[in-house]
Amino acid sequence: MNVVYFAWVRERIGLPHEQITTDAATVAELVDELRAREARYEAAFADISALRVAVDQELSDFDASLKDVREVAFFPPMTGG
Repeated sequence: MNVVYFAWVRERIGLPHEQITTDAATVAELVDELRAREARYEAAFADISALRVAVDQELSDFDASLKDVREVAFFPPMTGG
């Protein structure tokens, strides 16, 4: 699956995106796997309440299923004005 990082998430991890293989069933489980990789992922996902997620380009929740998902994107909340 393709995992995409935006804004400060990308800055902390140091990658705009990456292809990963995962056994995670949900986005939350994917986040746990990523956090366990190394300190830069732990820093990026330290407070998931400060993050939003899109699954196959649809805004989603962290309990969303990853079954047949091709892309997960992480980004900070957007503001308008």
